[in-house]
Amino acid sequence: MRDGPNVVRIAALIGDHARAEVLAALAGGQALTATELAGIAGVTKQTISGHLAKLTDAQLIAVESQGRHRYFRLADRDVGELLEKLMGVAYRAGAVRLRSSPREPALRLARVCYDHLAGELGVLAFDSLEQRRLLKCGDDGVHMTERAREFWRKLGIDVDNLSREKRPLCRACLDWSVRRHHLAGALGAALLRRCFELGWARRARGSRVVIFSPPGERAFRERFMLRASPAAPGNAV
Repeated sequence: MRDGPNVVRIAALIGDHARAEVLAALAGGQALTATELAGIAGVTKQTISGHLAKLTDAQLIAVESQGRHRYFRLADRDVGELLEKLMGVAYRAGAVRLRSSPREPALRLARVCYDHLAGELGVLAFDSLEQRRLLKCGDDGVHMTERAREFWRKLGIDVDNLSREKRPLCRACLDWSVRRHHLAGALGAALLRRCFELGWARRARGSRVVIFSPPGERAFRERFMLRASPAAPGNAV
């Protein structure tokens, strides 16, 4: 592969089991200590230091110091979306864990993908917005339509304020568990924050899982309900 950037180094870094576990743990946007990451990766503190140094040097993760503690997080959203896509490819190829975590069903329903909502509920929101023509998907990406402003205003999200951010307002992120798109970008992040603010959901401690309360999930599903497709001619009962 002689054209373009050389991906071998990055692929080799991600391909190591311990480093892959570290990156997956950080894919939820949280910052974790080396001790926490060593436990997740199943290696010693001395070993995790070497792994973290390599990931930091490759700009896949970043480190922040607070007092005596150092916290590690993903370098940026691009790394988070890369990991989500890799998980999708792995899932499609049948590269699943031999023993699933007890949290696996909850992870598939709703989880954090860096800073936005993923899983079945995240895909439901994207499908609903597209079906109602509040999102427009094309070759040039995903765009919010003008008629969507009232929808987001009623939900308590200020689109004008989000539009001033440097990041894209809307992005489509391929969901590894559903294998369709969920909403990323500034609007996707705002939707997840709003779910927390409204008390519809909370984040599970030490996990990417987003736990919706029964009333919260009902409210979310009502807001992002899919319309039934009209019956084809001649199929009416």
